[in-house]
Amino acid sequence: MQTFAIDGQQMTYLDQGTGPVLVFGHSYLWDSAMWAPQIEVLSQHYRCIVPDFWAHGGSDSAPMATRTLRDYADNVLALLDHLQIEKFAMIGLSVGGMWGAELALKAPTRVTALVLMDTFLGYEPEVLHAKYFAMLDTLRDQQQVPAALIDMIAPLFFRRDGHLYNPQLVSDFRDHLSNLQGDRAIAVSDMGRMVFGRRDTFDDIEQLTVPTLIMSGIEDNPRPPLEAQLMHDAIDGSEYVLIPDAGHISNLEQPHFVTEQLQRFLSNVLAA
Repeated sequence: MQTFAIDGQQMTYLDQGTGPVLVFGHSYLWDSAMWAPQIEVLSQHYRCIVPDFWAHGGSDSAPMATRTLRDYADNVLALLDHLQIEKFAMIGLSVGGMWGAELALKAPTRVTALVLMDTFLGYEPEVLHAKYFAMLDTLRDQQQVPAALIDMIAPLFFRRDGHLYNPQLVSDFRDHLSNLQGDRAIAVSDMGRMVFGRRDTFDDIEQLTVPTLIMSGIEDNPRPPLEAQLMHDAIDGSEYVLIPDAGHISNLEQPHFVTEQLQRFLSNVLAA
C-alpha cells in the first residue's frame, strides 16, 4: 500500500500491475482488500489503482474540505493526477459506484469505461435514510458497533443465510465491525452520512456516453436489482448483468463470476 496526502490527511491506495488503468472503489465498511480476488487476475493485464475510502483501511479521516461524494471524486482525481494517469476505467461497488459515477461526470473525457455494482445513484429512499442515519447515530454516540447493531448490519451485506455459504467471510466482517471503536468509529459514522445523504445524480447520468456495465447481486438487500434496472434504463447503451447467489458484496460471494464478467466487458470496450 502507498500513501498520498490531501490537505494533510493520508490516503492509502494499492497500485498493482501494468497496462491500461483500472480504478476501483470499495463498499462502505470495507476497504481496498475487498477487491483482492479481482486484482489477482486483472493486474496481470491492467494497472489496478484501489484507494481506501476516507476512514477505511489505512486512510485517515476525511479532510475538512471533503464534505460530499463529489468532493471525494476530486480527491481521487488528485491522486490520479499525482500518478500522471490521464485515462482510466472506473469500477465501483456500493459507495464506490456512487463516487465513481461522480468521477465519470466530472472527467468524462478521461473515463474509458464504467462499471457500477450493487449501487444506486439516486437519493437514498426515505425509509432507508432514516434507518441508516439511526445506525450512524448509534455508532457515533457509543463510539463502537454494539453487538445488537452488528446483528443488524452484517446480514445486509450478504445473500440470505450468507453465514452458511461463506462462514469465514461473514465472521471476518463481524470481527471487523466489533473492532471499530473510538475516533475511528466517529469518522466512519461521518463518512456514512456522506454516503447516505448523497445527492440525486439521475438527471446527470443520462448524459453519460461511456461504455457502462451495471451488475447486481440477485439477492442484494440494501441495493436490490430493481435499482440497478432503473440505472440501466437511465444510461443509454448500458449493459445489465445479474449475479446469481450473491448479495451486496457480490464480488466476494461470487468472485469467479464477477471477475469473468469484468474481463469480458473490459476486453471488449477497451479494445474497441
